[in-house]
Amino acid sequence: MFIGREKELKFLEDKYNETGGQLIVLYGRRRIGKTETLKEFCKGKQHIYFSCRECTDKLQLKNFSEQLFKENISAKQYINEFQDWEGAFKSVADLPYGDSKRLIVIDEFPYMCKENESIPSILQNLWDNALKNSNVMIILCGSAMSFIEKELLAEKNPLYGRATGIYKMQEMGFYDVVKFFPNYSNEDKVIVYSILGGIPHYLRQFNPDLSLEKNIKKNILTKGSVLYSEVEFLLRQELRETNVYNSIVQAVALGNTKLNDISQKALVEDNPKTSVYLKNLIELGIIKKEFSVDTSVKENANRNRGTYRIADNFFRFWYAFAFTNLSALETDDVDGVYEYSIKPNLERFASFAFEDVCKEFVIRQQKANKLPFRYNKLGKWWGKTTVRRGEDTEIAETEIDLLAISDTEKKYLVGECKFKKSPFSYAEFLDTEAKLAKEKEENEFYYILFSKSGFDEKIQLQTVTKAPILMCDLNDIV
Repeated sequence: MFIGREKELKFLEDKYNETGGQLIVLYGRRRIGKTETLKEFCKGKQHIYFSCRECTDKLQLKNFSEQLFKENISAKQYINEFQDWEGAFKSVADLPYGDSKRLIVIDEFPYMCKENESIPSILQNLWDNALKNSNVMIILCGSAMSFIEKELLAEKNPLYGRATGIYKMQEMGFYDVVKFFPNYSNEDKVIVYSILGGIPHYLRQFNPDLSLEKNIKKNILTKGSVLYSEVEFLLRQELRETNVYNSIVQAVALGNTKLNDISQKALVEDNPKTSVYLKNLIELGIIKKEFSVDTSVKENANRNRGTYRIADNFFRFWYAFAFTNLSALETDDVDGVYEYSIKPNLERFASFAFEDVCKEFVIRQQKANKLPFRYNKLGKWWGKTTVRRGEDTEIAETEIDLLAISDTEKKYLVGECKFKKSPFSYAEFLDTEAKLAKEKEENEFYYILFSKSGFDEKIQLQTVTKAPILMCDLNDIV
């Protein structure tokens, strides 16, 4: 059963229903679900779906020709195989689909271009002179994001400016992920999201009829399962020096977020080298660089600013628990690794992804006009501000899980997320309220508190502050 991707399918359907030719570029990291989404879109439509292979240009053209000739195009009367790509692409307009759009999907298009660099030029020439005014929809799909962004869509490339639609597919959001596990508890839905993220390929490895514990043991920790070898497979397929990348990703997974700390923990000689490795991991969607929500564009451009974080939840889980216990897993000590390494730390591990879930909740609330004001910026905040130390306060470095700021920067919504067994306490709220004390002098402040285990009585009475408090438990969020 196909789940989610409503926005992507609507985008493709809208383009399909437009008049004139459509040249669509759809791309995203591996395992993101591009192929399944395109196949779902093609259902019920006359189409050609061609998946490029890593092979010679001559064999690629032969395979493409065979796919076209299955559709009984007019050229079939005269030839058995196209001798060049120009003739093959031109024949797309001759597909015998009546009044329907001539729909053709070319999956892993970068493989085609790798063996024949002239293909974008050939396609551009045909598009400009014939195809753009015909009833054709060509979808170019690829996983090589750097090639798509830096080559295919770049100003120097022949296809620059020709695409009528460009869509970069991202991970599924939390609210699509939970559809894979309808019978899980709200807590387990958050935890399974913290483990697998929004990658459809990973989500489908779990059996929704098995418990979370059994799924982790069977489908991640057991040798021979797809996810057991996924991280190593992906790194080896995309990168060289996998031993160095392993060290860097593990350093970030263990909480080293600054460039210098990552270099030292991963034992890389210098920061510039580490920056290059991190840049490659960012392009693959494994690492992301974050800035405080109030950071300026100029500060964002500073290579030494910002913090690094694992963007892929499954990679974070693997390096936090499996990679460090690989020797035990290789001897099939699955129960021991789960019982002594994973189980005691799973709640804390999930608390980081819980912040992403809460952020997604706030975005949905804004769309539904249920927030006290419309924010212009939303994200994590960190820096120096007022911090409580017992009954006293001092200026120190700290973080705010979520901060929403209005476009006039006169209204603030401060969010705090607690994924733990005990209720959100009054003392924890006072810690939250103490932050950004200076900004309170001239601005309106609101609070939104998220808690897995509810709230203590003092917060529920809402007498602790003059500022309004929104309180959300798992039932509200999930």
